[in-house]
Amino acid sequence: MTIQVYHDHSEVSDEEFNKLKELVNEGTFSRIVLACDFITGVNVENASYGAGVCAERAALTRAVSQGQRKFRVIAIAADTEKPIVPCGICRQFIREFSENIALFLFNQDSEYIKVYLKDLLPLSFGPESLGIEVE
Repeated sequence: MTIQVYHDHSEVSDEEFNKLKELVNEGTFSRIVLACDFITGVNVENASYGAGVCAERAALTRAVSQGQRKFRVIAIAADTEKPIVPCGICRQFIREFSENIALFLFNQDSEYIKVYLKDLLPLSFGPESLGIEVE
Protein backbone atom coordinates (compact mmCIF):
# COMPACT_ATOMS: atom_id res chain seq x y z
CA MET A 1 0.00 0.00 0.00
CA THR A 2 1.19 3.53 -0.77
CA ILE A 3 0.43 6.45 1.53
CA GLN A 4 -0.03 9.76 -0.24
CA VAL A 5 2.02 12.50 1.42
CA TYR A 6 1.10 16.14 0.79
CA HIS A 7 3.18 19.26 1.35
CA ASP A 8 0.46 21.90 1.30
CA HIS A 9 -1.87 23.26 3.97
CA SER A 10 -5.01 23.94 1.93
CA GLU A 11 -7.36 23.08 4.82
CA VAL A 12 -6.30 26.18 6.75
CA SER A 13 -5.32 29.74 5.89
CA ASP A 14 -1.68 30.85 5.93
CA GLU A 15 -2.37 32.71 9.17
CA GLU A 16 -3.90 29.62 10.80
CA PHE A 17 -1.04 27.45 9.59
CA ASN A 18 1.55 29.84 11.03
CA LYS A 19 -0.34 29.76 14.34
CA LEU A 20 -0.30 25.94 14.23
CA LYS A 21 3.47 25.95 13.69
CA GLU A 22 3.94 28.42 16.54
CA LEU A 23 1.85 26.32 18.92
CA VAL A 24 3.37 22.97 18.06
CA ASN A 25 6.84 24.41 18.59
CA GLU A 26 5.92 25.41 22.16
CA GLY A 27 5.49 21.77 23.18
CA THR A 28 8.27 20.27 25.27
CA PHE A 29 7.63 16.74 24.04
CA SER A 30 4.58 16.52 21.83
CA ARG A 31 1.64 18.75 21.26
CA ILE A 32 -1.49 18.59 19.18
CA VAL A 33 -3.49 21.48 17.86
CA LEU A 34 -7.03 21.21 16.59
CA ALA A 35 -7.95 23.99 14.20
CA CYS A 36 -11.19 24.70 16.00
CA ASP A 37 -10.03 27.42 18.35
CA PHE A 38 -6.54 25.90 18.55
CA ILE A 39 -7.07 23.51 21.43
CA THR A 40 -3.85 21.98 22.71
CA GLY A 41 -2.87 18.88 24.62
CA VAL A 42 0.36 17.28 25.78
CA ASN A 43 1.57 13.77 26.49
CA VAL A 44 0.97 12.69 30.07
CA GLU A 45 3.66 10.13 30.80
CA ASN A 46 3.28 7.58 33.57
CA ALA A 47 5.62 5.01 35.12
CA SER A 48 2.96 2.44 34.23
CA TYR A 49 3.17 2.89 30.44
CA GLY A 50 -0.42 1.83 29.80
CA ALA A 51 -1.69 4.61 32.06
CA GLY A 52 -0.12 7.38 29.97
CA VAL A 53 -2.14 9.58 27.65
CA CYS A 54 -0.93 10.78 24.26
CA ALA A 55 -1.22 14.45 23.29
CA GLU A 56 -3.70 13.62 20.55
CA ARG A 57 -6.19 12.04 22.93
CA ALA A 58 -5.59 14.73 25.57
CA ALA A 59 -6.43 17.50 23.09
CA LEU A 60 -9.43 15.70 21.60
CA THR A 61 -10.83 14.95 25.05
CA ARG A 62 -10.36 18.58 26.04
CA ALA A 63 -12.08 19.75 22.85
CA VAL A 64 -15.05 17.41 23.35
CA SER A 65 -15.40 18.58 26.96
CA GLN A 66 -15.74 22.10 25.53
CA GLY A 67 -18.48 21.03 23.11
CA GLN A 68 -16.35 20.58 19.98
CA ARG A 69 -16.82 17.49 17.80
CA LYS A 70 -15.88 18.68 14.31
CA PHE A 71 -12.23 19.23 13.53
CA ARG A 72 -10.57 20.45 10.33
CA VAL A 73 -6.94 19.54 11.03
CA ILE A 74 -4.74 18.08 13.71
CA ALA A 75 -1.09 19.08 14.06
CA ILE A 76 1.32 16.86 15.97
CA ALA A 77 4.94 17.66 16.77
CA ALA A 78 7.80 16.07 18.63
CA ASP A 79 11.49 16.62 19.18
CA THR A 80 12.41 13.98 16.60
CA GLU A 81 14.36 13.93 13.35
CA LYS A 82 11.44 12.57 11.32
CA PRO A 83 7.90 13.94 11.53
CA ILE A 84 6.00 12.21 14.34
CA VAL A 85 2.98 10.01 13.59
CA PRO A 86 0.09 9.11 15.91
CA CYS A 87 0.12 5.70 17.59
CA GLY A 88 -2.48 3.08 16.72
CA ILE A 89 -4.72 3.90 19.66
CA CYS A 90 -4.70 7.59 18.74
CA ARG A 91 -5.46 6.81 15.11
CA GLN A 92 -8.54 4.88 16.19
CA PHE A 93 -9.50 7.61 18.67
CA ILE A 94 -9.25 10.30 15.96
CA ARG A 95 -11.25 8.08 13.62
CA GLU A 96 -14.24 8.41 15.95
CA PHE A 97 -14.62 11.97 14.67
CA SER A 98 -13.78 11.57 10.96
CA GLU A 99 -11.59 9.58 8.63
CA ASN A 100 -11.01 12.68 6.47
CA ILE A 101 -9.10 14.74 9.02
CA ALA A 102 -5.84 16.17 7.70
CA LEU A 103 -2.85 15.52 9.96
CA PHE A 104 0.13 17.89 9.91
CA LEU A 105 3.07 15.91 11.27
CA PHE A 106 6.06 18.03 12.36
CA ASN A 107 9.63 17.21 13.30
CA GLN A 108 12.04 19.10 15.56
CA ASP A 109 12.92 21.55 12.76
CA SER A 110 9.28 22.46 11.99
CA GLU A 111 9.46 20.48 8.76
CA TYR A 112 6.17 18.73 8.14
CA ILE A 113 4.24 16.34 6.01
CA LYS A 114 0.49 16.20 5.61
CA VAL A 115 -1.47 12.97 5.44
CA TYR A 116 -5.11 12.09 5.90
CA LEU A 117 -6.21 9.77 8.66
CA LYS A 118 -7.90 7.45 6.15
CA ASP A 119 -4.45 6.80 4.64
CA LEU A 120 -2.93 5.91 8.02
CA LEU A 121 -5.91 3.77 9.04
CA PRO A 122 -7.38 2.16 5.91
CA LEU A 123 -10.50 -0.02 6.08
CA SER A 124 -11.17 1.44 9.50
CA PHE A 125 -13.90 0.74 12.03
CA GLY A 126 -15.83 3.84 13.00
CA PRO A 127 -19.22 5.07 14.14
CA GLU A 128 -20.66 4.40 10.68
CA SER A 129 -19.88 0.71 11.22
CA LEU A 130 -22.49 0.81 13.99
CA GLY A 131 -24.99 2.86 11.99
CA ILE A 132 -24.05 6.13 13.72
CA GLU A 133 -23.66 9.16 11.45
CA VAL A 134 -20.68 11.47 11.86
CA GLU A 135 -19.80 14.76 10.16
